[in-house]
Amino acid sequence: MLPDGPESSLWGNPGLQASDSPSAVDEVEKWLPRLHALVVGPGLGRDDALLRNVQGILEASKARDIPVVIDADGLWLVAQQPALIQGYQKAVLTPNHMEFSRLYDAVLRGPVDSDDRHGSVLRLSQALGNVTVVQKGERDILSNGQQVLVCSQEGSSRRCGGQGDLLSGSLGVLVHWALLAGPEKTNGSSPLLVAAFGACSLTRQCNHQAFQKHGRSTTTSDMIAEVGAAFSKLFET
Repeated sequence: MLPDGPESSLWGNPGLQASDSPSAVDEVEKWLPRLHALVVGPGLGRDDALLRNVQGILEASKARDIPVVIDADGLWLVAQQPALIQGYQKAVLTPNHMEFSRLYDAVLRGPVDSDDRHGSVLRLSQALGNVTVVQKGERDILSNGQQVLVCSQEGSSRRCGGQGDLLSGSLGVLVHWALLAGPEKTNGSSPLLVAAFGACSLTRQCNHQAFQKHGRSTTTSDMIAEVGAAFSKLFET
């Protein structure tokens, strides 16, 4: 029996409320034993003191073998310091087109081959030590350096601001569930890759259902309201 949802959020943590404090890492580290997964990046910002503390939190999370999902400004930090997640195979990166290009250039020292998205995602994952990479786009391309998957679940022509936060948050939950289930329950495939495919599918299904109701006025809040029905449609029927 899987839990309804992991402890994956540090919102409200006093250490993060004073995220530029020298003691922030120590404060947050006290919470890490309670976490099943950590999502880093949405709403983060790029303040130097804050990013130094995020670096410390990531190092502490890796030391505890906690799965980490990195998005948004967390990806900007990784592009500056790729060694931060090099070889950590419980990390999942979720870049959009621009974030992917920045990461690719930082790690592989060259431009992305726009005619070979599959190969580019595969190469970036391999160069990072088989870290799972999810390049978001019209179709989501996923790789763990060994396999490449494509998620083309129907969504809509409306992409909402904050939609990536829904993806990274749901991915944090699904990564924990997939690792708990193990490869024997994922048909031998990488649990993180399966979780990433599931999160991409769920986000797209939420977008599709919300768009059917709200059309061009669809917001991410409308998508969140569809999570229960979308999850049931994809995974429970």
